[in-house]
Amino acid sequence: MKQTIVCLTALVALASCSSNPKKVIVYFKGNSTANAETKTITVKDGPGSEEKVLDFNSAEKVTLKIEGLDADASVDIPENGLYILNAKNDTIIGSYQKYSDPKATQTVITQEQLKKDIDSLVQLTQGKNISAANKNFYVLPKQVVKVSDNIESFVVGPFHKMTSVAKQGDKEPEVYRFYSIKEIRETIEKLTKLTIAEKK
Repeated sequence: MKQTIVCLTALVALASCSSNPKKVIVYFKGNSTANAETKTITVKDGPGSEEKVLDFNSAEKVTLKIEGLDADASVDIPENGLYILNAKNDTIIGSYQKYSDPKATQTVITQEQLKKDIDSLVQLTQGKNISAANKNFYVLPKQVVKVSDNIESFVVGPFHKMTSVAKQGDKEPEVYRFYSIKEIRETIEKLTKLTIAEKK
């Protein structure tokens, strides 16, 4: 009995020591590859937008090497959590989003709200009001940002059309939506066309 308790204690201690999850979502183009074993992202030009999830379990800092994009670089994953790594030539911009059932989403938007949304998007493209406290992110090429301590958060990447995430019980899902800066500029252009010119 005593030996069994000692074994169980050792197993619990071992499990707690090895529970250091670091999840990195890598965004890249074309025929690029991301290898968790070698901790290397090899960037090659090509069509489309791809993503790869790299999972690590280490109490130590994880360093990833990015090969390509004109010059090699490296980024550090210092602590547990969920990260976004931009291995594209385009800036990636994202933020926390409250996803709900499509039937409950707002279908009518006022001109005041429209202009507020446009102003907010313009500021994002300029890298303004970006902070972890605001839950928004401005990720330059070859950079990585920590998005959340919760590695089970949902992340919707650039060019995806996902509009809702189901609740788990009464709990609102933790969702982050990322866009390429090109997508946001196109959205600004479309929203601007919907604004009504003020009468002088």
